[in-house]
Amino acid sequence: MSAHRDDDAVKRYTEQFGNLLAETGWPRMAGRTFAAILSSEDGRMTAAELSDQLQASPAAVSGAVNYLLQLRLATREREPGSRRDVYVVQDDAWYQTMMTEDSSLGRWSVSLRKVLDAAGEGTDAWRRLQISLGFIEFINEEVKGLSERWIKRKAELDAELDAKFSGQ
Repeated sequence: MSAHRDDDAVKRYTEQFGNLLAETGWPRMAGRTFAAILSSEDGRMTAAELSDQLQASPAAVSGAVNYLLQLRLATREREPGSRRDVYVVQDDAWYQTMMTEDSSLGRWSVSLRKVLDAAGEGTDAWRRLQISLGFIEFINEEVKGLSERWIKRKAELDAELDAKFSGQ
């Protein structure tokens, strides 16, 4: 595999990916920002770099970055000796975000149980709530299994990538 990076193509496809994220419910600027950091050479960009690449105002970039920070898809770091923040996307950003959702599922379940208890057993609302709770608990169990399988798969993928690029 060639180590040549086609910056123009990366930017073009990054923009397409960011727009795809927006089409699936993300705020548009957050999708574009995430895609830009994710595809950057080292997974790190300053607000000024993002603003320049995305041709967006600092305020738009700030809002997008805050969204990503809330989802834990990006982290904020300081460059040593600098006052500028750098926004970073880790290799396992998707996994970390999904595991955050996993803890949300547990909290949703606890809260739904309280509503369920108050809804009156056998009512239409109780039935809807019971089905919702059942779905959330089902997803919660599936996520745990997915997490275990992903950890194994990621180790395999890391080994494959290390082997492939160790000679370069």
